[in-house]
Amino acid sequence: MATTNSATVSLKLLIDTKSNKVLFAEANKEVVDFLFTLLSLHFATVTRLLLSNGGMVGCLGKLYESLKNLSDTYMQPNLNEDSLLKPKTTISGAKILQLPANNDSNAPKWFYLCVNCKRHISDCPVTPCPTCISLKISTQVFYVAPPPEPTGVTCGNIKGGYVKSDVMYMTMDDLEVKPMSTVSSITLLKTLNFKTVDAFEEKVLDLDIKEV
Repeated sequence: MATTNSATVSLKLLIDTKSNKVLFAEANKEVVDFLFTLLSLHFATVTRLLLSNGGMVGCLGKLYESLKNLSDTYMQPNLNEDSLLKPKTTISGAKILQLPANNDSNAPKWFYLCVNCKRHISDCPVTPCPTCISLKISTQVFYVAPPPEPTGVTCGNIKGGYVKSDVMYMTMDDLEVKPMSTVSSITLLKTLNFKTVDAFEEKVLDLDIKEV
């Protein structure tokens, strides 16, 4: 299941034709990256608070727990999952389906340096220098943000996004995500009490940002 272009992803649905119900979707890296990107929009902070207070948060709760429970084996080696589970600022994430970033990472940021020892910086120009006690950290310097990472950029053998690309994932209708395997598929069908697969149908669905 491949991404058809930069603004479209594909899902392979397993449908029970008797009940006209989608049992689960087979999802690739791009789909899972997009779902996890939703957590970066500060949904994660709200979801975590509701979970900690025993609140019912539906699909967002399932998505949050999926990332929390996903083994590090499936995550990109350079990713800290807390950047999604406990975001401090809104991040642009994988930019799948051209999801608009809601951040100011490229906006000018002002910092100040102790011009005497040049060892300490602060974001407040009246902060006393801990080394030069009588002086303030008041010489203005400017933070320059690195250029945004292009979609699909690679660093060595590490691809962008959150999860690895050589694994297929199972996505439920409540947004629960887990690595897909034959065993997990069979276990799910047993849980749903299906004894025959005669009524099952596969359907490939292409999604763009409006459909999502």
